[in-house]
Amino acid sequence: MGRPVQYNTNIKPAEIPEGYSGEGFMATKLDQLVGMGRANSLWPLPFATSCCGIEFMATMGSNYDLGRFGAERMAFTPRQCDVLLVAGTIAKKLAPVLRQVYLQMAEPRWVVAIGACASSGGIFDSYSVLQGIDQVIPVDVYVPGCPPRPEGILEGIMKVQELTKNESIRRRTHPKYAELMNSYGIE
Repeated sequence: MGRPVQYNTNIKPAEIPEGYSGEGFMATKLDQLVGMGRANSLWPLPFATSCCGIEFMATMGSNYDLGRFGAERMAFTPRQCDVLLVAGTIAKKLAPVLRQVYLQMAEPRWVVAIGACASSGGIFDSYSVLQGIDQVIPVDVYVPGCPPRPEGILEGIMKVQELTKNESIRRRTHPKYAELMNSYGIE
């Protein structure tokens, strides 16, 4: 005799943006609709160099399943990705490569610094290790830990989803954004 089927009753549907909805009709702001679409279809680019990369691999596994958050498709080409996940120690010789990968990504793009090494250099306070990737590219979300648990990486992805949902379409053309990019030498 087979086991009885158990259905997941804890399913939380995606939140529909505020607006008016009726039978076969919905009105909302374009910013909110685009934000919802972006938040639920993130394409991450893993840039893993050390032990944080192993934790990221665990996050992609079946126990934690990053695909639940709409970030299932890993692309290993920067031209198809919108979230750069930097996990691990970045040597100063690798910094120009990281910056080039960031510049090859299409706008809008977000960056997550995973672990202590990507955030602040970690325990490696030496001449050869970059003391935080925010010295070469802007960072949107920092995930603490050495290495961080997969739950922390999932929380970082959820923070990126919050950013994308609440971001105006016009933010990337705002003078403050241009000033931030100019501070990093990016046009």
